[in-house]
Amino acid sequence: MTQWHLTLQETGKPRYVEIAEAIRADIEAGTLKPGDRLPAQRKVAQQVGVDFTTVSRGYAEAVKRGYIESFVGRGTFVRAPSKEREAPDPRRAMEEDPMMNMPPEPDDPELIARMEQGLRHVSANLVPLLRYQSVTGSQQDREIAARWMAENGQDVALEQLVITPGAHATVHAVLSHLSESGPTVLCEAVTYPGVRAIAAQLGVRLVGVDIDTQGILPDALERAILEHWPSAVYLNPTLQNPGAYTMPEDRRQRVADILRRHDIPLIEDDACCFVASDAPSPISTLIPELGWHIAGLSKCFGAGLRLALTTVPVGQAKGQFAQVLRASNVMTSPISAALMSRWIEDGTAEALQGFVRSAAKRRQALARDVLRGCDVRGQDEAFNVWLTLPPGTSRAEVMGRMTGRQIGLMPSDAFTVSGPPAEAMRVCLGGPISEAQLAEDLAELRDAVLTKVWIG
Repeated sequence: MTQWHLTLQETGKPRYVEIAEAIRADIEAGTLKPGDRLPAQRKVAQQVGVDFTTVSRGYAEAVKRGYIESFVGRGTFVRAPSKEREAPDPRRAMEEDPMMNMPPEPDDPELIARMEQGLRHVSANLVPLLRYQSVTGSQQDREIAARWMAENGQDVALEQLVITPGAHATVHAVLSHLSESGPTVLCEAVTYPGVRAIAAQLGVRLVGVDIDTQGILPDALERAILEHWPSAVYLNPTLQNPGAYTMPEDRRQRVADILRRHDIPLIEDDACCFVASDAPSPISTLIPELGWHIAGLSKCFGAGLRLALTTVPVGQAKGQFAQVLRASNVMTSPISAALMSRWIEDGTAEALQGFVRSAAKRRQALARDVLRGCDVRGQDEAFNVWLTLPPGTSRAEVMGRMTGRQIGLMPSDAFTVSGPPAEAMRVCLGGPISEAQLAEDLAELRDAVLTKVWIG
């Protein structure tokens, strides 16, 4: 039997979860090796000063997560890693949508292995996960999601939380629900193109409101409300796409005061709330009776999950919103929700979050360095920069010169709600492109912006 001794870290999580995570940490550190036998549960309970039931639950949780395995009459052992590994399908590696603002992709083998471990948990529960289930997400998944949000500074009442099939689908459902009271919605003058497509499909008229480098202008917002009396205001205030700015706390308070004064609902598309490490609290927390807060997971966990954690305003009939969701999507994928929950429980979510933040910061620094001399606006942890072109240079010209490059470029036309599009473009820094290739493409972009040399 190994001489392993359990050492618990104070994380604020339930003690049994801390026991399971301590086992995982020692396996990853090599303190525990495949085949090692763990001490009896009573011995561990005496060693760390907790009751036997807590240790028993901790061992059971570690078994459930696949770290260890127990045999009646023999004991508990560190599980050996599976020798069978599915070979990657190269056809899958070619699938990407370069028009989307993607996060950097994990390339650390240890992190990828942890992500794959979560899929083994999903595989072990595959049959029940293939059933039709609750349109708002299971009780278990919502409890785990609420804990993740609290760990990220967003306390939400469980009865207000809905697990929805991605931020885009959620915006569609909320707009469908709110536009019954009127056909007009206000938004930033330069905004996420997805909401433009959704509004067009629903017959909703978007009205763009003037912005600066901190977001929507409060005085302009109030004037627009008095002129149009909208059914809602749509905002993307944290690491805004495409502007790459975050609205400061004092402006969030002013916006919230205006919306409360005129009783206007807010659709807060908070796609990067789990990426931005220093953003103020969501505007929705200041007006809980009016704010629809959509915490997307695509930018942190991966777009393929198609998940968002949506907070319904206090006093709203969650059942009515659930019916809208059911009509358009039937339910959120239980398979995706189960993987999300496993990653949160076993610490993979936190590791992914750390990777995305650090990789985004490196790429922002790279963009600032390579695009020196260009009019670029970015922010640490954002996945893009906003590039304003110099006089005499058109976005069409730059797009033409960059044809065939891997870097994702999108002209301002896609984002502009009101007025003529500026000579500007969104430059995406994430996705499958390597940092070396990104540096090369950014250098080519700089030349396309600052020089007028054409060869043809």
